[in-house]
Amino acid sequence: MIINDQNNQQTAESESGAEACCHTEDTVRRSHHSDGMKSSLTSRLNRIEGQIRGIKGMIEKDTYCDDVLTQIAAAQSALNGVAKLLLEGHLKTCVMERIQAGEDEVVDELLYTINKLMK
Repeated sequence: MIINDQNNQQTAESESGAEACCHTEDTVRRSHHSDGMKSSLTSRLNRIEGQIRGIKGMIEKDTYCDDVLTQIAAAQSALNGVAKLLLEGHLKTCVMERIQAGEDEVVDELLYTINKLMK
C-alpha cells in the first residue's frame, strides 16, 4: 500500500516553475496555478486520500500496529511532497513578486508558514 511517488515528483517539479502567481482580489490573495500543476497536485492528493482510506480499513481490520504506522508515515511523506511543490512555486513566484513590489512583510509571512509546516 506504500506509494512511491518519486517518478511523478519529477514531472510535478518541472511544472512548479513560474506558472503560479499570487494576486489579490478584494484583499483576498489567490494563487494561479497552471492546469498541469493543478492536475498533478490533485492526482497526488487523490492518491493520499486513497492511502488514508486504506489506513482506516487497516484499523478496522485490526492490522498489526507497526504496519499501520508505516502507512501513516507514507501518507505524511506524500503530503510533505505536495507541500514542497506548493512551497517551491510560491517562492519562485508569489514571494519574488511581492519582494520586488516592496512588500517585505512577505518574508515574515513565509517564515510563519514554514514554521507551521515543520511542526
